[in-house]
Amino acid sequence: MFSSTLAAYGHHEKEELFLQSTKSATPASSSENGPALPMWRAAILGFQHLLAMYSGDVIVPLLIGGALHFNAMQMAYLISADIFMCGVATLLQLKRTPLTGIGLPVVLGCAVQAVTPLSAIGNQYGVGVMYGAIISAGIFVFLSAGWFSKIKNFFPPVVTGSLITIIGFTLIPVGFQDLGGGDATAKNFGDPKMLLIGFLTMGIILGLNVFAKGFLKSLAILAGILIGTFIAAAMGMVSLKAVGQASWFHLPQFFYFGTPKFEWSSILTMILVSLTTMVESTGVFFALGEITGRKIGEKDLKRGYRAEGIAVILGGLFNTFPYSTFSENVGVVQLSGVKTRKPLYFSALFLMLLGLLPKIGALATVIPNAVLGGAMIVMFGMVGVQGIRMLQQVDFKDNNNLLVSAISIGLGLGVTVYPQIFQAMPQSLQIIMNNGVVIGSFSAIILNIVFNMRPQRAVAPAQAQVNTTVQPQNHH
Repeated sequence: MFSSTLAAYGHHEKEELFLQSTKSATPASSSENGPALPMWRAAILGFQHLLAMYSGDVIVPLLIGGALHFNAMQMAYLISADIFMCGVATLLQLKRTPLTGIGLPVVLGCAVQAVTPLSAIGNQYGVGVMYGAIISAGIFVFLSAGWFSKIKNFFPPVVTGSLITIIGFTLIPVGFQDLGGGDATAKNFGDPKMLLIGFLTMGIILGLNVFAKGFLKSLAILAGILIGTFIAAAMGMVSLKAVGQASWFHLPQFFYFGTPKFEWSSILTMILVSLTTMVESTGVFFALGEITGRKIGEKDLKRGYRAEGIAVILGGLFNTFPYSTFSENVGVVQLSGVKTRKPLYFSALFLMLLGLLPKIGALATVIPNAVLGGAMIVMFGMVGVQGIRMLQQVDFKDNNNLLVSAISIGLGLGVTVYPQIFQAMPQSLQIIMNNGVVIGSFSAIILNIVFNMRPQRAVAPAQAQVNTTVQPQNHH
């Protein structure tokens, strides 16, 4: 399988280069037509991409599986199937076809912002409804790709920055819960040993980010989790029972946990989550386009969204998760200076091979909650600050922008801390209203339309621009 896939990859690349040579030269072709990259070096670079996203990806099945009270065998399958599907989703996005594939050096993984809503849906309605909502969201992403590529005006920096800030900061409480042991009602919640391990993990990640360079720096989160787990094992806090019980080989299969069922509020919730991931993916596409010297047009965006839509549908069918483009890997591309997709094909193949071996998947289940909590606080905090960085582009001297961001972030964080505030609402509405990401998303988009997209609001800056250009001419 490995050799045949590589051969197919080589054929596709030659065909693509031939097609590009028959057209006028573009910045896109320059990023693929550099010096030939040896296979062994591409493989190492591909493994680097895998490691940069692996810890962030494995955390999602651990969180959702834990929230749904999956046993060790179920968790091992969930993680293995998820890793395999990450490889499939990455391949879908790497290869350009007339309908799908952005054709940029990307890696796809689980959408972190789906953790809270999927856990809520699974606990309230069951896993069948959860997977039905994922499939429905994937169909929505695929079908909406055309018009979504045209409505970028609804997502200026004040909206996207607010959304990403909300996504990061509303997940911080999940990290703190794990830091204390995972179950806030347990008698040993906040045990000093757990806090010690959690803060040690956090310290290792921070230390590597400050003092390490290059490749090692990009592995800071994975290294922190591994070292934290080894220290926890030395303190008797780790059990390898789940690894012993897991099988050596397992093919992902349709409907492993149950057949999909469809419920309107759950579907709407996942569509809203998908909209936020599409916004994030758009930012990644443009960032990578800039790095690789390729101009990203409307057709590119359509193909990228469609590929993600198919990946989300497959996630629902194979009972895993929705997939989206990982922003972590933008930094790896920039750091390595290698802008070709060749290493990413290796990443996809490695992910698929790892996903076929449940014992490797089971290794992730032995990581103590406190270690995960320490890592998550760093990761989710960084996501939140990434949103703040986006908000730096916004003119906050304009009170309207200030209100859009302040109210949206305030609502998102408020609902996260006190979700019971909507307990008097019907159950079907609670699953939407209790989600800080969804409430914050609604707020940012609607308030931006009301405050910043009114006709008179659009005319005023234009008139001011006319006045400033006309006024100097009158002095002459």
